[in-house]
Amino acid sequence: MSAPAVTRALRVLTLLEAAAGETLGVSEMARQLGVARSSLFNICLSLEAEGVIQRVEGGYRLGRRLVELGGAYLRTVDPVQAFYQACSDTPFLHDEICQLAVLDGTDVLYLAAHAGRLPLRMTASIGSRFPASITAVGNALLAGLDDDELRQRFEDPATRPAWTADSITDLEALIDKIRDVRGRGHARDKGEVFTGIRGLAVAVAPQYSGEQGFAVGASLLEVYCNDHIELQAIEALSSMAVHIANPMNLGKGSAGAAT
Repeated sequence: MSAPAVTRALRVLTLLEAAAGETLGVSEMARQLGVARSSLFNICLSLEAEGVIQRVEGGYRLGRRLVELGGAYLRTVDPVQAFYQACSDTPFLHDEICQLAVLDGTDVLYLAAHAGRLPLRMTASIGSRFPASITAVGNALLAGLDDDELRQRFEDPATRPAWTADSITDLEALIDKIRDVRGRGHARDKGEVFTGIRGLAVAVAPQYSGEQGFAVGASLLEVYCNDHIELQAIEALSSMAVHIANPMNLGKGSAGAAT
């Protein structure tokens, strides 16, 4: 059973959010919501008393109490939960194999994996470790390091294994590849881990200073992955990364490019 006053209060907050910092008067909000000014005035008084909205010259705007509430919500959301929610909310990647990973030395560690619905099965799963030098998620994370750090970290040839004939194993070639990732803004693995599979990945912007970096990636069949499909995948992964970086966006409609 719905409560009209609560519904109207939430609609007031939505209007003020859409106002992007501009003030709205009671009369204007009542007009937009199609309700009586008197009833909306009482709702605004209640919201103001709780600090959720703030009265200023010219009307109302969102109040500081929302920052506290938003912070409390963010503390309950971890990147893994946000990843799975984003997989559900992102139409293009919903059926694809997706991963959430962190950098650990010269490896990537998979924190979450979305299997999708396509008939493609791979060995990557939660807790798996893969060489960062050949994986798309690894390359996306390595792009945050400078060239000197890359040379030091991958000096040992054992850190640059060849899993397929297409794996990049030369140190300077690896550094050139990471430079390309920085320039493009996303990482690409064309058969370096699994023959016939194209891995794509983007880094996730940290929510807080000093937070460990994450990357989200997708594995697509190379035979179906032309430039147009890659662009769609990168747009969808970028949208997913935004959702993970800012969980306040979760559930706000569909994310990413549709198929």
